[in-house]
Amino acid sequence: MSHTVTLIPGDGTGPELTEATRRVLEATGVEFTWDVRQAGVDVMETAGTPLPPETLESIKRNGVALKGPITTPIGTGFRSVNVALRHELGLYACVRPCKTYEGVRTRYESVDVVIVRENTEDLYAGIEFESGTEDARAVIDFLNARQPKQISPTSGISIKPLSPEASERIIRYAFEYARDHGRRRVSCITKANIMKHTDGLFLAVFREVAKDFPEIEAWETLVDALCMGLVQRPEEFDVLVLPNLYGDIISDLTAGLVGGLGVAPGANIGTGAAVFEATHGSAPKYKGQNKVNPTAMILSGKLMLDHIGERDAARRLDEAVAAVIAEGRSVTYDLKPSRDDPSAVGTSEYADAIIERLG
Repeated sequence: MSHTVTLIPGDGTGPELTEATRRVLEATGVEFTWDVRQAGVDVMETAGTPLPPETLESIKRNGVALKGPITTPIGTGFRSVNVALRHELGLYACVRPCKTYEGVRTRYESVDVVIVRENTEDLYAGIEFESGTEDARAVIDFLNARQPKQISPTSGISIKPLSPEASERIIRYAFEYARDHGRRRVSCITKANIMKHTDGLFLAVFREVAKDFPEIEAWETLVDALCMGLVQRPEEFDVLVLPNLYGDIISDLTAGLVGGLGVAPGANIGTGAAVFEATHGSAPKYKGQNKVNPTAMILSGKLMLDHIGERDAARRLDEAVAAVIAEGRSVTYDLKPSRDDPSAVGTSEYADAIIERLG
């Protein structure tokens, strides 16, 4: 069976990373039909937008996309291709597995954490009122008339919406992910002791959903305590489910525990579509140099294999990546003990080494 996947090369170093990942995925033996579409700053001149409608339609039609890193245009009024994709496709779950690989420089061992972040609500909903504007003053006057705690009239205002529906959807996804992947524990991360009507709602929904999954441990952890726990004993944590803002911060923290964004894959998943991508930027200064590390994008491809039901191929790919990194011979400069090691190989050669392991 061939899987039709929208392939978005991206810009900057994106096309090099995408090509390396495509070759590795094909080497697993899984058959793909690649529907190549463009997005990013390189297509703005011809398309007038970094996210052409035909690219969006391709993802909607195919249901799965593998995307290279994309540069967010500056000064164009377009917030971000990634944000636009999440909004247009209803990608409510951001999934970021972070685990240690032998051979990657890190202070920790045996880390294997999965961040499940709600993508649509919270302070990242973008509901803001600028200080000094008429709208801000109207919101402040409305709130000040209804509570004893007064807001300064010169304040800027951000709104933090959390709904029971979106909370249940992401929490249920986290428990289902844990069940389907043999995970033992799901931790709900909030600041519910302070924000009782937003984070408190999220926690209350978590407690209800947890009743449907008695075989999985349900933990409750405050976000500040989580940060300390991750630094002290990260091996204790398994699947973490978080509202949007905390999830953004904690996913980068956990990536730091395992060696950085260069080894941290990502997926944004909705009910009708899923987009898989590396979590780092496009690094345009290295464009065309065959230098950058494709691990994060290759591992994002592994997540895609898992998503489309190719579990055995996903496992073999993960094992091949782990073996090449552990051996330390055919790896990019950032995976060497010294970043100026002359024996470091390029993006393409690193992919070749993984392909050889898969063969």
